[in-house]
Amino acid sequence: MLRKVLERFRLTWKSYRHRFLPWIVLNISKNEKTLRQVKGRCEDKLVSDEEVSRSLVQLFRLLHRANRRVELGNFHSQVESDNERCGHDVMFQSLGFCIERKPSTLPSAGTGVFVTRGLVPKGATVAMYPGTIYQPYEPILLQSIRNPFVFRCIDAVLVDGNDKGISKMVYKSCSGRDRMGPLETSDTSWLTGTPRNPLAVGQYVNNCSNERPANVCYQEYDVPDTLPIELRRYLPNVNYSPHSQRPLRCVVLISLVDITAGEELFSNYYTIVH
Repeated sequence: MLRKVLERFRLTWKSYRHRFLPWIVLNISKNEKTLRQVKGRCEDKLVSDEEVSRSLVQLFRLLHRANRRVELGNFHSQVESDNERCGHDVMFQSLGFCIERKPSTLPSAGTGVFVTRGLVPKGATVAMYPGTIYQPYEPILLQSIRNPFVFRCIDAVLVDGNDKGISKMVYKSCSGRDRMGPLETSDTSWLTGTPRNPLAVGQYVNNCSNERPANVCYQEYDVPDTLPIELRRYLPNVNYSPHSQRPLRCVVLISLVDITAGEELFSNYYTIVH
């Protein structure tokens, strides 16, 4: 019995440790190939915010049209799965590729994200990291316990991308709070197995290693006020505080190289250099 418990803990830790900040700090020098050095938040941009916005708006507009057709033509529980299939088709039409969650090729890594159709060109917006946005001074202790999906931005803003437990409840509550009458201002479907926005699976991208080099990297992106209100229903992020004066933070994943169908996505860490 003890052996089974220890083995279960070992497997859990092996999957969790890559998002546990103290472990990263202690082991970062052993895996220098997994690092991307930046001098500050403005230096983490591989592509401009304008280019990220262009890609997202183009995808969101096509999703909006397609999902409206699906919702008007269905009056039963099939709508969610139809939206997911529609989302993958629209993604391929808009961006030229599709990504999906599947069992990772890494031992004991659980779920990973793969390119399933098309070609991802270098510099493309490949995925989004969904979740609740916490400013550095906001409480996240309870949500962070045994949570491997808390992403820390360069400026200490946190993104909780856990789709289960208390994190899920907090996100749904904040999303409902910010709703503007019939208009949704964020997307909750990433909490299910059928995300309306097919990009919103970035929290399942596994970290690279010396053996599996990174083909994508994280890039912080603040949503501009110019994003049309009807397209905000596809944003998989929401502020924890209703009084936040800052633009909504998103984290996207940008391709470092061309990525072909069948390849798994692997991300790298960034570290601040002075």
